[in-house]
Amino acid sequence: MTKTTIPTDWRSWQESWDRQQEWYMPDREERFRVMLDMVGAVVGPAPRVLDLACGTGSITDRLLRRFPEATSTGVDLDPALLTIARGTFDGDDRVSFVTADLTAPDWTDALPHSSYDAVLTATALHWLHSGPLAALYGRIAGLVRDGGVFMNADRMTDTATPRINAAERAHRHAGMDRAQAAGVLDWAQWWAVAAQDPVLAGPTAERFAIFGEHADGDVPSADWHAETLRAAGFGEARPVWASPSDTLVLAVK
Repeated sequence: MTKTTIPTDWRSWQESWDRQQEWYMPDREERFRVMLDMVGAVVGPAPRVLDLACGTGSITDRLLRRFPEATSTGVDLDPALLTIARGTFDGDDRVSFVTADLTAPDWTDALPHSSYDAVLTATALHWLHSGPLAALYGRIAGLVRDGGVFMNADRMTDTATPRINAAERAHRHAGMDRAQAAGVLDWAQWWAVAAQDPVLAGPTAERFAIFGEHADGDVPSADWHAETLRAAGFGEARPVWASPSDTLVLAVK
């Protein structure tokens, strides 16, 4: 008897990643919407995009639905998330993926293009400490064409507002507790499920060998990000969206 192999449902994995991320960031879709609004406003509807620390390709997925004439290069080091991304976009010639370590000084050499209209990233660069992140911003500035944009959506903490920060965190975590009680998977639970999947088990073991449970990065303020981006070579930089917990900083070359 011939054994039938059931194809992996990459779209289901993509959607399960989205649900897990939304557990931490209930305004995630809103910040993606504003990010793409600003892509269209500044560089137009057919951009060449670098999806930085792309994970499963969440930004690329929304980019191509919003702008069908766009192209995207996803770059990441995580073998499990890249496996999902490559499976999701298999056969779409608008999309390519590169495995690279963003802390390496020569990671840009692996990219298929030397310049991009937009470099976009979300919920990723808090894995880096401030020094390596400032160095990364310098390399990103070299990739963005004149008039192009860089956007980073992430946790950005203002240490001058401790009472606001504490109230926001308590409110957010109360909502997270309710969602988890209703069955939403958190980070550790999602990865435990991935580790049991026949296709993702190997890449998941590889990613934990590379990263461990979670990297110990920094969450500097939005002002720090804007100032560091200007020092790296961008002409303008400021927040263009914020929720109580997250901020989207836009820089124009």
